[in-house]
Amino acid sequence: MSCGRGLEDANAFGNDFAPDAVARNDRDPMFFHGQILAGIPQDRIAGMRFAAIETSSEWCSLALWIDGEIFALERRAGNRHSEFALPMLEDLMKNSGVGAAELDAVAFGAGPGSFTGLRIACGLAQGLAFARGLPVIGVSAFEAIAQESGAARVVACIDARMREVYYAALEKHGGRWREVVPGQCIAPGAAAVPAGDGWIGCGSGFGAFPALLQNKIKLVRPEIHPTALAVAQLAAPRLVAGEGVDAVLATPLYLRDKVAFTKQELESR
Repeated sequence: MSCGRGLEDANAFGNDFAPDAVARNDRDPMFFHGQILAGIPQDRIAGMRFAAIETSSEWCSLALWIDGEIFALERRAGNRHSEFALPMLEDLMKNSGVGAAELDAVAFGAGPGSFTGLRIACGLAQGLAFARGLPVIGVSAFEAIAQESGAARVVACIDARMREVYYAALEKHGGRWREVVPGQCIAPGAAAVPAGDGWIGCGSGFGAFPALLQNKIKLVRPEIHPTALAVAQLAAPRLVAGEGVDAVLATPLYLRDKVAFTKQELESR
């Protein structure tokens, strides 16, 4: 298990993961990330414990927030999230010494992203929370990508397949992310950079469509993806503020209700 302490908006993996990389030991990278978030009353952090689940991308990512610190585990899963997620969470609990009965809430990556992955994360969050009456909170994949970037202005683009991207532009204000351009599902050619300087591009959409916003953004990082660590960082202040909902009310964010286009529709894009 690797260990480190970093800033609130630090990228958990640095540059260790290129778009086609595998985990450092070709299996499960496990790391501990010390974390005290600014703006959260320390007495509220002291006893807060919750799980975070992120399976909206090809990565299967789990985290535990324990008294202001985060244990996290991630691996490239392809389409095997349902096989990996629960055992990985159990490994985290075993190594951290915190069981499901000790959790106060559950956070999950709400998307947008893989429809199957979103259902897995939401379903697992509901399963953990329902029997214990715990609050559940969904965190946008756009925000998780922005959080992982370490930047203050982020154009987040996720490959949505079907020749589309999930796109949003976010700025950080007062420790929270605000969407300057609301999340949407669009053709790559329709994406535009918001006004102002300092924007960077992050997300799998930039890997799938290398010409996306070419010459309009100086820095592009397609390897940045939503992680459970980022979900935990973003969920913590919201849970302290009482923003969690009943498990039955937790829902993924799809942005698109079609899973396939006709040939004619594809040719028109």
